[in-house]
Amino acid sequence: MNPMLRFLAVFVGVACLVGCAVAPVQEMSDARQAIAAAGAAGATTATSPDYYAAQAAITRAETHLQAQEFTRARLAALQAKRHAAAALADASAQHAEAPLTQPH
Repeated sequence: MNPMLRFLAVFVGVACLVGCAVAPVQEMSDARQAIAAAGAAGATTATSPDYYAAQAAITRAETHLQAQEFTRARLAALQAKRHAAAALADASAQHAEAPLTQPH
């Protein structure tokens, strides 16, 4: 293999590893915001399996983050966001279906 190509291959490999070694700050923030929005819409761990799963996933993400397992933390944060979005949709749908009470 050409020494220049070998250097380029090693450089690209190292760059990929360094890129993965960055804490998933944005993903964690997005997941926390999505969970907060679902909670504000009325989702609870007792009434929404997706909200429960979102809470569990963000807890896993935080554990991975503390262990500096950034790829696992990123994946868990993305799962948390996805579950929170589903919980928000369910809570919003339930709120829309709730009958309006008429004042007497």
